[in-house]
Amino acid sequence: MAQKPGIFPTFFISGFECSTFLWKDKKRRNLVHETQHHHFVKQDYELLRSLGIAVAREGIPWPLVDTNGQYDFSCIDPMLEAMQQNQILPIWDLCHYGYPDDLDPFSDAFVERFTAYCRAAAEYVIPKLRGPYFFTPINEITFFSFCGGEWGWVAPYKTTKEDRFKLRLNLCKAAIAGVKAIREVESEARMIHIDPLVQVVAPRDRPDLELAAHHETYVDTFLAWDIVYGKEHPELGGSPEILDIVGANNYSFGQMEYREHGPHQALPPDDDRIKPLCDLLRLVWERYQRPMIIGETSGLKEGRAAWLKDVMEESLAAVDAGMDLHGICLFPAVDMPDWHTGEWLNNGICDLIPESDVLRRQPHEPYIAELRRWQKELNRITTLDTDPFSDPVELSDVIAAAKRLNMKPDKNWS
Repeated sequence: MAQKPGIFPTFFISGFECSTFLWKDKKRRNLVHETQHHHFVKQDYELLRSLGIAVAREGIPWPLVDTNGQYDFSCIDPMLEAMQQNQILPIWDLCHYGYPDDLDPFSDAFVERFTAYCRAAAEYVIPKLRGPYFFTPINEITFFSFCGGEWGWVAPYKTTKEDRFKLRLNLCKAAIAGVKAIREVESEARMIHIDPLVQVVAPRDRPDLELAAHHETYVDTFLAWDIVYGKEHPELGGSPEILDIVGANNYSFGQMEYREHGPHQALPPDDDRIKPLCDLLRLVWERYQRPMIIGETSGLKEGRAAWLKDVMEESLAAVDAGMDLHGICLFPAVDMPDWHTGEWLNNGICDLIPESDVLRRQPHEPYIAELRRWQKELNRITTLDTDPFSDPVELSDVIAAAKRLNMKPDKNWS
């Protein structure tokens, strides 16, 4: 088989929860601090190195570094130092649901300020790290617009579909402008635009909602990507090169039964309306024909290993069907709290065990064992070598494994 170099130094990717939203109580959350990643960043990256993972999604907290257009990026210096020491390549999230207090996210000023911030962030991090360079300008534009535009969970606390549509449009406008600003600093910088894979079905006793559910699955889910690609609202400047790499997040709660008010209801694992992950990826691939990654995925508690097994089988079925999949992000690397309850989700590679004022990292061994099994199946490294950047992933190995294993899509989540 001919060699096919991948985009990243490792096929398996990870990342750290880095949200900085204003929550319902009007207080600023900082998930990097809540998980103590800022204290344990060196240990957290050593963990990834030991697992053969050389790429991590990491956040720059816009509302914390930008004060009236003046920047202080010193809070990410520990991350930069740990990345250098452990040779971890970051995918920088530049807006992970949070923005400066003095900005109206529906305004032109928001777009202008975000553009300037993107340029400043690129100017700060790029000279400090070796390339290639990856950025996610605005994380999960579609989900962000729901949270802040329709559900009122986070700032700007709006509660109508109309506000959701308006917020999403301005976030897309800002993301496109941000990409262009970053590429003025580094023309070869790559972009990964991340949003959830979604399937919405009507309640069995409400056939009158089938059209709305279909629209959300096949139109609304894709609108942000469509705008960044230039399919919709081309006046905003989107293009295939701006969309660049599509990051599709895959969680069980992404398959839902339609509700007219508030978030939809997640389908149970045995629901016969569930679609295989491979089929959802195919929708993305056929629409854009751009390189893809699974931008986030994880199971919960004791189901993590089984979830990874299912994601890998579905992903290899997608590769075997000709989709250009370049990586799978096991997210998060360390556990994160439920935003609403504060309870630990137990969805990370490591659980967090409170000991006095410290959150001890405890690897979830069945999850790691399943990762090791797939690294061997795909002929991937299990620990990083001296220079993980020297050779990109050979996707021909992944393609060969997909053909050898001959996985078929199925609906089974367990």
